[in-house]
Amino acid sequence: MTIRVLIADDHAIVRSGLGMLINAQEDMEVVGYAADGKEACEKAWEVKPNVVLMDLSMPPGENGLTATARLKETAPDIQVLVLTMHDDEEYLFRVLQAGAAGYILKSAPDLDLITAIRSVNRGMAYLYPSATKSLIEEFLQMVKNGEEQAKYDILTDREKEVLVLIAKGFSNKEIAEQLTVSVKTVESHKAHIMEKLHLRTRPDLVRYAIKKGWLDFE
Repeated sequence: MTIRVLIADDHAIVRSGLGMLINAQEDMEVVGYAADGKEACEKAWEVKPNVVLMDLSMPPGENGLTATARLKETAPDIQVLVLTMHDDEEYLFRVLQAGAAGYILKSAPDLDLITAIRSVNRGMAYLYPSATKSLIEEFLQMVKNGEEQAKYDILTDREKEVLVLIAKGFSNKEIAEQLTVSVKTVESHKAHIMEKLHLRTRPDLVRYAIKKGWLDFE
C-alpha cells in the first residue's frame, strides 16, 4: 500500500524539496502540505495521512510539538515523524512525551529519512542514532535511582518475552508462531503489558524497550 505523507514545515523551499524526495519513492505519496502546526492538524484531519512529517519549530503559528500532542490526542492512528535541526536531548524527550513515533535530524541523509517514514508507518519507533544515546543514558540513570526496575519486575517472564519480540518488530502472528501460542494469547499478553506499564500504543512499547537498551541502532 502507498504511504500517504503530509509535510508540515514553515519554509516553502523545504516543503518542496521534501515533497520531491518523497514522491520519487514508489511506495509513497505526498497528500498535503502545511506551514504551521495548526494547519498541519487541520490538513491531517482532512486528508487522513498515514504519516505526518512534522517540523518542530514553525513560528509564528502553532509549533510542531504542540501540534503533535493535539494530533495524537484526536487522531492516534496517524503517525508523527518529527524532523528538526535540534540535536538536543531536551527536544527528544519532549517529542516522545508529545506522542511522536520518530525523531530525525534535518541533517540526516535522504535515505535515513525515507527509512524513518517507512518505519513509523509500520508502527515502529524510529530514533536517529545520536538520539538513542541520550535515551539509554537517561534509562541507566533511572535504574541507578531505582525508578525503572520496579515497573519491569511486575511483568511475568512470558510478558517480558512478548515485549521484547514486539519491540523487535514482530507481528502478533509471528510472535504466536515463535512462542507456540495463539494470536489471541499474544494479544492478551500485550494488553496486560500495556496496562501494567501504563502505555497506550505499540510505539510506546518500542520506546520503552529502547530505554531498556534492548534495541540496536546501526
